[in-house]
Amino acid sequence: MLRKLAVGLLSALAFAVSPSHADDSFIIVQSTTSTQNSGLFDHILPLFAEASGIEVRVVAVGTGQAIKNAANGDGDVLLVHALPAEEVFVAAGLGVERFDLMYNDFVIVGPAADPAGVSGMSDGPAALAMIAAAEAPFASRGDDSGTHKKERRLWQAAGIDPVVSSGTWYLETGSGMGATLNTAVGMGAYSLTDRATWIAFENKSGLALLVEGADDLFNQYGVILVNPERFEHVKAAEGQAFIDWLLSGEGQAAIGSYRLAGQQLFFPNAN
Repeated sequence: MLRKLAVGLLSALAFAVSPSHADDSFIIVQSTTSTQNSGLFDHILPLFAEASGIEVRVVAVGTGQAIKNAANGDGDVLLVHALPAEEVFVAAGLGVERFDLMYNDFVIVGPAADPAGVSGMSDGPAALAMIAAAEAPFASRGDDSGTHKKERRLWQAAGIDPVVSSGTWYLETGSGMGATLNTAVGMGAYSLTDRATWIAFENKSGLALLVEGADDLFNQYGVILVNPERFEHVKAAEGQAFIDWLLSGEGQAAIGSYRLAGQQLFFPNAN
């Protein structure tokens, strides 16, 4: 009798967790730490869920890792900020089509005393060149994120390879933006960060925003449906519904309405 009861309970449990009976009304979005840590997703995802009935589950990592995850089929939508890498992703047949979604900018922050004398500059490569010349501590994410990719392009434009000084004045954290900014605080170092993360970052003690406003600090975000022809398990209809909503007037308004400390963090610019 007990054996029959046990078998019956196991059968009922198997039925309850069977994939055919699981809640399938969600998608996975591979995205960046900046969109998650800034609070943007907390603001817009409930609005999308209410409009569509689709839950969005976000995997927030550096852009490089997000692209690798999506390239392995581990997600339905990719939302990141590294245009050249996004274009390669689509060209390789891993994504269907890339759309501009929103933008903000990168800024260079550093110790308020500013030993490299870059405060007020609006030229990213020139500011980095002065930091290198002063051998002032600089904290880099060093993690192939979108921010790290941008930083490498800025160093290249400055004609400097900071990696040769790794471990001296150039500090590679291999961590996310928040942890890297904490390193900058602790070591009195400069760092490149996206503005949204800087605004949301609460431990600014001793750091100040020093360099901003340059065209080369522009930070564009894009959104891509992972290719269902490459990965059969991709929830193409639901993923495309999310993308369509983000690009719609409603989604763009939701992005533009998000503010923190009275400041707008992201600026919608879908065509």
